[in-house]
Amino acid sequence: MVFYVDSQKDNSPQEIAFLLKKCILHHPGYWSELIFLCIGSDRVTGDCLGPYIGHQLLDHLRTDNPNTQGIYVYGTLKDPVHALNLAKISRQIKTLHPDGLVIAVDASLGQKKHLGYVTIASGALYPGAGVQKELPPVGDIHITGIVNIAGLLEQLTLQTTRLSTVISLADTITQGILNYTNSLICL
Repeated sequence: MVFYVDSQKDNSPQEIAFLLKKCILHHPGYWSELIFLCIGSDRVTGDCLGPYIGHQLLDHLRTDNPNTQGIYVYGTLKDPVHALNLAKISRQIKTLHPDGLVIAVDASLGQKKHLGYVTIASGALYPGAGVQKELPPVGDIHITGIVNIAGLLEQLTLQTTRLSTVISLADTITQGILNYTNSLICL
């Protein structure tokens, strides 16, 4: 089941945290690490959602903070995970984090009525599907931000996406993830 969250609502970060927790609790199997795989390119406005979220998460989840051990972020503005290195990074994550639960984060295109919405669902993400790229599915759970409307010329659509839409979505998703991880740290 795919959950939709309107990122413009005041309680959307709390709703994202709740739904993320729900998906994680329903994930079968053992995991001891939480991996955020933030996918996208910093060179295309509509596709920079993932790297921007990764950048923000890395700022908040410092690896030197003992309370955030076991939480890892791949894909930032400085080191993006994109079509050219996704398969390599996925293999690397499986090797370095065999007991990791991978949450894939990416931008997506959708219906006009869902512009600015966040989706959260159990199961793999198929990155690049909106722009007809065949990339390997990644993640155990996925979060997407609908940055623009699907239709013709998807690549051009991503290039002409409003930065304000991407930043607003990224801020909301990041806050939702941080609300969830902060609840873990308090346990």
